[in-house]
Amino acid sequence: MKAGFQPPLRVAGFIATRRGDPERGPLIRLSPLEAKLRMLQDGELAWVHGPRRNELAVVVIDEAVPDGGVVARDIAGITIVDSVRITKPDLDSRRDRQVG
Repeated sequence: MKAGFQPPLRVAGFIATRRGDPERGPLIRLSPLEAKLRMLQDGELAWVHGPRRNELAVVVIDEAVPDGGVVARDIAGITIVDSVRITKPDLDSRRDRQVG
């Protein structure tokens, strides 16, 4: 989904987990305002477009995260100084067209 105004977000925090931690995996925390702007709900999957790669992550809406920023967990390819874009996956597009 590329339509609409979706400004980049600053990575305000990064959480790296270790093997054996009870909660692991790609997760992105953002403010309620930023989630509403991107039409995202708590627990939904979203694309995180970083400077080096794109990855799917679970969305958590957190009022402690400042507007314009995100806190990322276990997302490869982003660092604390990067900006990312978060978009909703396009699950409604037709998949029956052949490419190539």
